[in-house]
Amino acid sequence: MHHIVRSAAIVAASVLTLSLASGAAMAGSAQEEANRKTVLAFYEKGLNQKDADAALAYVGDRYVQHNPNAADGPDGFRKFIGFLREKFPNSHSEIKRSFVDGDYVILHVHAVREPGSRGNAIVDIFKLENGKVVEHWDVVQAIPETPANNNTMF
Repeated sequence: MHHIVRSAAIVAASVLTLSLASGAAMAGSAQEEANRKTVLAFYEKGLNQKDADAALAYVGDRYVQHNPNAADGPDGFRKFIGFLREKFPNSHSEIKRSFVDGDYVILHVHAVREPGSRGNAIVDIFKLENGKVVEHWDVVQAIPETPANNNTMF
């Protein structure tokens, strides 16, 4: 009888452990989805609507910029959005896909500064802390006029 009670306790403990792990995975997924939504809103407000202040509502207590051609911090972001608004008012960035890994959100983007031009393929990486954007990296590749293959960059 002692063996049956002990086995039942082990099974119950295993079920509890699996339930807690499943709940933690679901909580992680919910946070990851919240992070994705934050970055998508930040991107839409900033890059497409060119509203730096609305975008900065999604930024944490710091904004570390890893693009060597862009100034650091919220003021650097404001300057970049001001540049887009002034020089490329009709620019648009279409997010083709997004990926989330914990506190990182990665976007694959087709950015067109002038309508009718080929634009750039961009991979943007954002780090979030406490649900807010705090760091940004990007890799930009021009879309060539005559590609070496018939595949698209998206």
